[in-house]
Amino acid sequence: MTTIYSLPNVEITHLVDIVEERPIALLAGERAWRAVNSLLSLPIVVQANPERLEADYLDGLAADLPPEVEAVYGIGGGMVADAAKYIASRRGLPAVVMPTALSVDGFFTPIVAMRGGGSVSYVETGPAERIYIDWDVIRTAPQHYRGAAIVELLTIVTGLLDWKYAAEHNKNTADMRYVEWAAKVMAGIAQQAFKIAAGVGRGNVEALRNLLDLMCLEVQITNQLGHTRPQEGSEQYFAYALEPRMVTPYDVCRYGRAGHSHLRRPTQSGRLVDPLHTGIGGHSPQPTDGTGHPRHHQHPAELRTQAQPAVQHFERSRPHLGTRRRNSGADRAGQIELSPLTLSPPVVWAVNSSHRRESTHPV
Repeated sequence: MTTIYSLPNVEITHLVDIVEERPIALLAGERAWRAVNSLLSLPIVVQANPERLEADYLDGLAADLPPEVEAVYGIGGGMVADAAKYIASRRGLPAVVMPTALSVDGFFTPIVAMRGGGSVSYVETGPAERIYIDWDVIRTAPQHYRGAAIVELLTIVTGLLDWKYAAEHNKNTADMRYVEWAAKVMAGIAQQAFKIAAGVGRGNVEALRNLLDLMCLEVQITNQLGHTRPQEGSEQYFAYALEPRMVTPYDVCRYGRAGHSHLRRPTQSGRLVDPLHTGIGGHSPQPTDGTGHPRHHQHPAELRTQAQPAVQHFERSRPHLGTRRRNSGADRAGQIELSPLTLSPPVVWAVNSSHRRESTHPV
C-alpha cells in the first residue's frame, strides 16, 4: 500500500488565543519555552526537554508517557518537533507543533530524521495534527534561526541536479524515476526562494509568509512523489557528515547545506552562499574579526580545513546517490559515518500534577 500524506492543518494565530482542553505532554527547549510560556495556557501533565533524536531514548520517553495524556506538543525548533511526532506516533496520539522560528521544513513532513549507529535514517511517523504559527513569535526569533528553513528550498538546486544526473546515468530506482513536471515545479519554488531571501533575513512578515507557503508546496510535492530526491541532494550527505564537527547548528545550516558547492567550486559558491547569508543573516551588521567575517563564526578557510574529513566521507558515499526513499525505519543508503556525539544525561518527564501552565521546568 502506498500512502500519500497531506500537510498538517496550519493555523496562523496568536498563541494567547489557543484553547486546548486535552491533557498534553509538552516537549520544549528551555529557551523556546521561556519565550512563549507567558502566552500559553495549556493543560500540561508532563514536560521534557529532548536533546537528541535516538530511537532508544525517544522510545523510553514514549513508554513512560502517563495514560491520561491525549496529545503531544512540540514547542521550539526541528528537533523538538521531530521528537513530538515520533513519541506521538509511538503512542497513537496526535502531535501539535508550535515553531518558534521557521528553521526547518520538518515541521510539515510525515517523517523524522533519527540518529543512531553512526548514521541518519528517516522514520515515517505521519504528519503532525496541527501547526500553530504566530508571526509575532517568529519575527522576533534570533535572526539566524527565524528564516533558516530557506536553506531547505535553496538546496532544491543541488537536489534537482543530482536527481537528473542519476537519471542520466541510470542510477535512479523505478520508484524514484526522474519526473519532469515535478522538477519544473520544484525549480520554480527554488527561484522564488532566492527572490524572498532578503526579506526573510530582515524578518519581514510578508516574506516569512511566502517562505511558509513555499515550504508547504515543497513538502507536498515530495509527499506526492513518495521521496525527497528533488529537494535533497549531495549537500544533505555532506551536512550530516559535517554535523558533529561544526561549532553551532547555524554553521551546519549555512555552510553544510551549501558546503558541496562552496568547498568543491569556491569560485561559483557565491551563487548559493550569498542568498544563504542574506536569508539567514539578513542585512543587520554583525561584529567582525577584522577580516570581514562574523566574529562568532568560523572563517571559511578554517571551515575548509576542518571539513576535509567530512568531504572525504561525502566523496566515498557519492556513488550511492539515488537510492534514498521515505520508508519507515529505512536508513539512507550509503550511510554516512558520523563522529560519536557527546550525549547529555537522560531526560525524564517532569510531572505537573495540577495541569497548570506553570509546569515544572524540564529537568
